[in-house]
Amino acid sequence: MRPNDTEPRPAKPAATVLVVDDNPINLKLVSDLLAFEGYRVLKADDGEKAAASVQEDPPDLILLDVDLPGIDGLTLTKRLKSDPPTADIIIVALTAFAMKADRQRAIVAGCDAYVTKPINTRELPAQVAELLQRREKQKPNE
Repeated sequence: MRPNDTEPRPAKPAATVLVVDDNPINLKLVSDLLAFEGYRVLKADDGEKAAASVQEDPPDLILLDVDLPGIDGLTLTKRLKSDPPTADIIIVALTAFAMKADRQRAIVAGCDAYVTKPINTRELPAQVAELLQRREKQKPNE
């Protein structure tokens, strides 16, 4: 055993997740669920507030309702993915639309994943963790 193996590793800061949903119940449910899992959670209830939040405090991952008033989720995704400072943020489409064409539209817009509503509260934290871990593995060693 190497000497450093017994030393505690520095704790990684919690990943930041921006939850965007115009339905207050969904916004609270997903936000509370992820906060309970230890994530730092930011919230927005429309596309404009989400865009402002991303500029002010860029998250590691965005859970983004597709059907938002004002700037819809897919339009916001295209904007974020086309802007170099925000292009690498993981974006997960949240939608009540479960048709194959809807999933394809989200992927074409630039979403990294797609989750249908109602949210499965047992699966969502694992899905978020998996996406963040996958992104961490893709980063070059710093």
